[in-house]
Amino acid sequence: MSFQRVDDPERLKALIDAILLLEVEMELPKLLRHVVETAVDLAGATYGALGVLDDEGQALAQFITVGLEAEVERSIGDRPTGIGVLGLLIVDPKPIRLARLSDNPQSSPLPPGHPEMFSFLGVPIRAGGCVFGNLYLTDKQGSQEFSQEDEDLLVTLGVAAGIAIDNARLHSRLRHVALLEERERMARDFHDTVIQRLFAVGLTLQSAMLRVTDEVVAERLESSVDMLDDTIRQIRATIFSLGKSGRTEDSLLASVREVVSEMVDSLGFEPNIRADGPVDTAVGPGQAREVIAVLREGLANVARHAKAHSVDIDVQVGDELVLRLVDDGIGLTEGLSPTVATGHGLGHIVARAERLGGSCSVMTREGGGTELCWTVPLHP
Repeated sequence: MSFQRVDDPERLKALIDAILLLEVEMELPKLLRHVVETAVDLAGATYGALGVLDDEGQALAQFITVGLEAEVERSIGDRPTGIGVLGLLIVDPKPIRLARLSDNPQSSPLPPGHPEMFSFLGVPIRAGGCVFGNLYLTDKQGSQEFSQEDEDLLVTLGVAAGIAIDNARLHSRLRHVALLEERERMARDFHDTVIQRLFAVGLTLQSAMLRVTDEVVAERLESSVDMLDDTIRQIRATIFSLGKSGRTEDSLLASVREVVSEMVDSLGFEPNIRADGPVDTAVGPGQAREVIAVLREGLANVARHAKAHSVDIDVQVGDELVLRLVDDGIGLTEGLSPTVATGHGLGHIVARAERLGGSCSVMTREGGGTELCWTVPLHP
């Protein structure tokens, strides 16, 4: 990696220090916020943001900000999706430097409650050979515009950030591999010890029922046997969810957890995850990728529009593959179809389901919030 032209020794030292800090292993959400904070400090900006692109590379799925007060962010409402000047970097990933943001013909009006912003500097971040996202800075402190040196600093930081993001993803995959191996061991233990012992207890109770003449006692014994059968079924479902597919890099549950981890910062909370059935063994890699794309888009919609405080994610595998997202937010926007919503970027989600022979419904829940149910036939 070669440095761009940076003439100020102090700023060059600050850049090198920042790059060295990026080498410290950290979770991806923390790393992304650290990159934005570092960019703001290096370039002397008032506000900074990092927009993470969606799977299609056509819009922003995450938008991490620095410099805005929490109350101001809440009053602004929906996160940007990549229109106006922000979208220029998505269409053509090259550095952009503007003395006045409003002078650009692509500039769009700021939403109500948004602070005025003037000078602008944006650069792409590439990770793994692809554009991962974009860094945006506004309002240079002590000057009317960002300098060429500011741009060079940010371009170099973007290169280093891309490498660090790639490393963070690799470390995450390695941790998931270790986790899956431990889960496989636990699954064997469950099957070889717990289930076998429960079976033995159930057989003993059934034998005892044959010798009992008291009807009340017999009913209680029968009820206990039924409860044991139900417990065994639940444990079997747990074993399925703990099982390893043999393609650890394609583990659906591991990917679900990774997406959730990435979205925590944008959501402001950590969603709850529940899995039922052989999620990691019965779902093929192609369908797993579709589920992850739908999950990412669904969570991005919650972050942008729902004003939610919690999200429940439910992945079910039986005769069908079902992904359900339930939030406690404001519900569907007035005028949006209560059955299949195509606004708020949900058109992609519906199209993915239909392409696989399935369906998608988005409903306002009684009592508030929204439920997205994405269902497709199961094809290993």
